[in-house]
Amino acid sequence: MAAPGLEKEVLTIPVTNPSAPPLDVTKPPSTGTNAIFDTLYDTYSSFLDRRAALGLSNPGTVESIAKEVQRDVFLSAQAFSGLRAELNKSFSLNPIFQVSHAFSTGSQFLSPYTFLALFGTDNVLLQGQVDSDASFSARFNLRPHPRYTFKSSVQIQPSSGMSPGGAQVSLEQDYVGDDFSASLKSINPSILEGGLTGMFIGSYLQAVTPRLALGLEGVWQKPGGEMGPEAALSYAARYKGNDWIASAQLLTQGGLQASYWRRLTDKVETGVDVNLQFAGLSGANAMMGGMRREGTATLGAKYEFSRSIFRAQVDSQGKIGCLLDKVIAPPVRVTFSGEMDHAKNAAKLGLAVSIEASGEELMEQQDRVSPAAPPF
Repeated sequence: MAAPGLEKEVLTIPVTNPSAPPLDVTKPPSTGTNAIFDTLYDTYSSFLDRRAALGLSNPGTVESIAKEVQRDVFLSAQAFSGLRAELNKSFSLNPIFQVSHAFSTGSQFLSPYTFLALFGTDNVLLQGQVDSDASFSARFNLRPHPRYTFKSSVQIQPSSGMSPGGAQVSLEQDYVGDDFSASLKSINPSILEGGLTGMFIGSYLQAVTPRLALGLEGVWQKPGGEMGPEAALSYAARYKGNDWIASAQLLTQGGLQASYWRRLTDKVETGVDVNLQFAGLSGANAMMGGMRREGTATLGAKYEFSRSIFRAQVDSQGKIGCLLDKVIAPPVRVTFSGEMDHAKNAAKLGLAVSIEASGEELMEQQDRVSPAAPPF
């Protein structure tokens, strides 16, 4: 017999439903939130679901809204004059590491000698260039996240008889979403002159439908000294068809740039670009004689052959140009550039030879290693 006062008390829990699953005490029941937050969260979730159901893709950036015409078809960024020779040497593909030596003569814009070195991985890009005129430029791009890219560049130009010289620093941040792109770029930002100076460019491009994208681009700049700030805003639109792309940018101060790109065949592309300027719409140029209208239209075509690419373009100002890039052998490429300006009665000719001096080890590496894709 147990001693008095030492009896054990047994706690019994009534079981209402023996077939019910056991209670998980590690996950306490969630507490309810306020009705306003729940309504906003449900609305936002419903918006995301409907947005994902549209199947929208990334439309690119406002800066490259007409890249198919201005970069791929036109030869404005590739034309040159004089004689040029390039010797390229690649040491590896992943990471990419290569150097280049370029020699030129008979050109007013190219230096007699230029040295370039490039190193890049899938997330980092380092590039430096120096020439015989003591000009220097460098780029550093970083991709810390698949959606975010940081780009920076530095250019130093010494003074000469044709140029006063100077330096420029550019910082850019790009964010790429599933159906939009946002970018913020600053050129020569500074706070050492009594306030914020420099040029700042912000842009946003949003896909509205699987074919249509709309965007904005704002520019704010303030030079040094007593000059006040200036601002400009432009609207952008891009429509993508099955085999054609149309884009347009409207500047609020008075300007319109429209382009149209079309693929005729698998090897033929064409492009049209129209640039209209309406100076004096805002009243800033009233002392210069009122409103002035200026416009330029450019038509170009690109032909891709088995081992060569031919580009040609003509504009409304009487300028005709062509560029032929031909691979003579796998390590040798020859480029011919020609331009004739009927209005100024001037002509330019250019011939370049590029040699890729890669070793046999790199040729073997191409079969088993995929090249890196740096954030250009």
